[in-house]
Amino acid sequence: MQPNHIEDLKLENIGKIIHNPTYDELIEQTLQNNEVTLTNLGATAVDTGIFTGRSPKDKYFVKQPPSEKHIAWGEINQPISKETFDYLLEISRKELSNSDLYIIDVFTGVGNSKRAIRFVTKTAWQAHFVTNMFVVPSKEELQTFKPDFTFYVASGIKNDKFKEQGLNSEVFIAFNIEENMAVMGGTLYGGEMKKGIFTMMNYWLPLEGKLSMHCSANIGKEGDVALFFGLSGTGKTTLSTDPERKLIGDDEHGWDDEGVFNFEGGCYAKVINLDPKSEPEIFGAIKKGALLENVVVDENGEVDFSNGSKTENTRVSYTIEHIENHECTLRGGHPKNIIFLTADAFGVLPPVSKLTKEQAMYYFLSGYTAKVAGTERGITEPVATFSACFGEPFLPLHPTDYAKLLGEKIDKHQVNVYLVNTGWTGGPYGVGERMSIKDTRACINGILNGSINEAEFETLPVFNLQIPKALDGVADNNVLNPRNTWEDKEAYDKQLKKLAQMFVKNFERYADAPNAEVYQKAGPSL
Repeated sequence: MQPNHIEDLKLENIGKIIHNPTYDELIEQTLQNNEVTLTNLGATAVDTGIFTGRSPKDKYFVKQPPSEKHIAWGEINQPISKETFDYLLEISRKELSNSDLYIIDVFTGVGNSKRAIRFVTKTAWQAHFVTNMFVVPSKEELQTFKPDFTFYVASGIKNDKFKEQGLNSEVFIAFNIEENMAVMGGTLYGGEMKKGIFTMMNYWLPLEGKLSMHCSANIGKEGDVALFFGLSGTGKTTLSTDPERKLIGDDEHGWDDEGVFNFEGGCYAKVINLDPKSEPEIFGAIKKGALLENVVVDENGEVDFSNGSKTENTRVSYTIEHIENHECTLRGGHPKNIIFLTADAFGVLPPVSKLTKEQAMYYFLSGYTAKVAGTERGITEPVATFSACFGEPFLPLHPTDYAKLLGEKIDKHQVNVYLVNTGWTGGPYGVGERMSIKDTRACINGILNGSINEAEFETLPVFNLQIPKALDGVADNNVLNPRNTWEDKEAYDKQLKKLAQMFVKNFERYADAPNAEVYQKAGPSL
């Protein structure tokens, strides 16, 4: 079936159009084109070239009314002129003309909050990737499909005029909000398409009074929804994929008047050191239809998940149907529990802390974690960072716009909020060790089954966090208070104050924000 509104693409001499192919067709074409390798698990594997992570310094928005008054301009949301965007659009269209094309029509979001997205690419595996990641329309929906937003994926073109245009490099991911389109060139990395649409949802929804969130979500047998916020590598996908709970989604969600809903129809999991014993659901999802990125595969198709020689940011995309226990409606009610995940590279924060509403707002706006190797160009080992709302690279609006909506919803729906550290214990990165998944799971289980509320709590000095003294399933309850795990207690106290100072300094950026003083008092006190 030919896609609707094909003339709107303004491409010349289009060859064969492959429109929303089946998985069998996608796999066959990626293999025929020598774009992928077939693995012994049934999944195909692709290399994304020199770009094995996002290129955040190459992302731009056209600065024009009315969107310019909403966007928080700066290093993350960099402005370009309409003329520069039109040039990037012109060279992208030229790259996509005179060739066969994959046109993939999908939805992001569900119900009244969904948007219709069209991807245009020459590359079969990129078509496979977006088919995995978004909500595929039914045949009936395709007959009346009209894109709200078009994404031109012209990976084969580079911008030779970037210097005279004042841009960062030959690579570009550029958005024109008013014309509802994006262009991408110079990089093959699949995550740019996924996060590009996430960025747009982060623009559209808050202006409608709906909260957009960088979080995973699952739902219990009693209908209780849990949200897991966190940057890449903190455990969102791993911890929300639970055999006892249905997965709503692993990365991006909205929260409207009806409850929580997934933006995507698939999952994008990190697979470095993937262990089938500790992460059986994710391992089991790697089968025919799944697409591995930048993993090492030998001549027999054997995947070496422990090999990070290409990148630590090895990934797999798969449709959510590959998770046996998923929520097929992609939505749930209002959350009962919210969990902020952080990978503390300093080994200072406890495995789990219960937060007040004010502390929740403070840690949401702080978004402390450690960037994990490979998720961005130039990051080769964990680096302590603050990323507002646990997703600042994807926020076109000011972080306080999202925080305000979160605070209102926490109040309205009486949500419990926790801070969970999946980072280091017994010392900082390089000295201590990564928190065990088993202990983290025990903390999560205590939150979800409510047993954490029966625990006796103590206060972590300086940060004033409430931490349980004991929890079922934790191998050694001493780990719950991080000071107990350090041999050198004075070194811990010094590190604790050092991290607290970093929090205080970071929060100065919100000095002029409404209610900043209230939230600031909920942070560390020196």
